[in-house]
Amino acid sequence: MTTPVTARRRTPDVVAEVVGRQVASLQDGYLADRGSAVAALAQLRRGAGKLPSDVPELWGTTGTEQLYQQLPDLARSETEATRAENALFLALTLYALHQQSHRTARMHRPGIELGAAVRRLSPGEEPDGPIRRRFVRVGAAATPDTLAHPLREIVSLLRGAAIPLDYALLAHRLYQAQTSDGMAEVRRRWGRSFHAHHPAADQAANAAPDAGPDAGPDAAAPASQSTHPNEDAS
Repeated sequence: MTTPVTARRRTPDVVAEVVGRQVASLQDGYLADRGSAVAALAQLRRGAGKLPSDVPELWGTTGTEQLYQQLPDLARSETEATRAENALFLALTLYALHQQSHRTARMHRPGIELGAAVRRLSPGEEPDGPIRRRFVRVGAAATPDTLAHPLREIVSLLRGAAIPLDYALLAHRLYQAQTSDGMAEVRRRWGRSFHAHHPAADQAANAAPDAGPDAGPDAAAPASQSTHPNEDAS
């Protein structure tokens, strides 16, 4: 059964909004050393690089119910619901891994696309360098399960270098990557942000204030990285 068109078109935006609120709340709590947030991130890290079906012990801990509250018709489409759940779970658990041990720095920062973050890891690396090869493996993934592990490797590197990422935007991309021809568009956007990144953008990103928890990916992303592709999520 197909989800109504009105719901289908909203799903990736709702996924991004839910992830953005969840991550903002966890990040604030973790940086304030609130025990509940510290424990929640430790629990979520166990799912980093996996899919929700692989980690049943995390069911009920990721806020997935918020997707169904905002999209009441979502459960009518198995395909649509699975895409949304996978994207939310991957983004949230990868953020939990990324923030680990960073008690003063925010590893979720609006407006930072994956390709730009990776470029910051290796500004002078040769074309066949190890970081670029890992990034290529992310782009070459064709399914959520083959994408999850290389993304975990990239996020681990970003954590080590204290380079932030926009997790609401990542969730939007992860949803889109599961749609028909969506991965090709995501590859283009990740590749473009990798090639277009300039060191001066790092200073601007570091100086920019964080967006509020309800800010969607469009509010956060630069105009050159708009997150409203006109894809059909069928």
